[in-house]
Amino acid sequence: MVRIYLQAFFLSLLLVGIGLSSDRVFLDEVGRRVTVPDPPSRIISLSPSITEILFSLGLEEQIVGVTNHSDFPPQALAKPRVGSYINPSVERTISLNPDLILATAAGNPREFVERMESLGLSVYTVFPKNFDGILRSISRIARLTGREHCGARLVREMTKRKERILQLTHGRNRPKVFLQIGTAPIVTVGNGSFADDLISLAGGLNIAGGEFLKYPRYSIEEVLVKAPDVIIITAMDPKGDYKKLAEQWNRWETIPAVKGGRVFVIDSDLVDLPSPRIINGLEAIAGILHPEIKGMLRNQ
Repeated sequence: MVRIYLQAFFLSLLLVGIGLSSDRVFLDEVGRRVTVPDPPSRIISLSPSITEILFSLGLEEQIVGVTNHSDFPPQALAKPRVGSYINPSVERTISLNPDLILATAAGNPREFVERMESLGLSVYTVFPKNFDGILRSISRIARLTGREHCGARLVREMTKRKERILQLTHGRNRPKVFLQIGTAPIVTVGNGSFADDLISLAGGLNIAGGEFLKYPRYSIEEVLVKAPDVIIITAMDPKGDYKKLAEQWNRWETIPAVKGGRVFVIDSDLVDLPSPRIINGLEAIAGILHPEIKGMLRNQ
């Protein structure tokens, strides 16, 4: 009888321990098993896009550190800095005592992630490659942080807006597009980039979409030969004179985009960052490519 009671006692302790355990194990987007507290209360973001996602999920109070260029929303500017996107500080990161670090495989050094992991810190890595991949990353971060409902609502809204664009552009002519992201040398977007996916979803044809590189260099001669109907320039530097840059295309009068007055400037944060604002970028591009539907888009 005593033995039975002892067995029951130890079994109850085991069950209590299991019930009290607050750690969960996830497979991140590069295939690593990561143990995450439920929920995490001290989160460090290693990219501006992840910072935006965290704020969109209502996790402002849980964010204890961000990278240098995390400037949206404006509240992110008040958060402690852990270094640059490509060179975060080990010492600064450790000093903030995080229980979850959110990294991206598209820029954060692998050595840094491995170093944090070796110190016993939880590092979950995202790696979205297109619009739908961004939606998946948002959903996964929401699940990690106990904000499933917020994440599901955000993903539903973004999906609805994307589907509206697909509906409005269906059956329309697809203009040829040249998206310029660099000036000296001229750099555009190729296959596998976020912007290439946005051009396609917005009802356009990227003239560099067949390029193997994500961000290939292009010459004026190549642009002349491929004759885009629309030229879009991304504004990366807030101090840059993008109006003047757009006007410089006017010397190439044989390009259909120039001839038709269809050279535009767009905020690079809307097309380059895998964040919730990517849907604003998609709507902006759709409105540029198909001005007849512009008034029917939410962000116009």
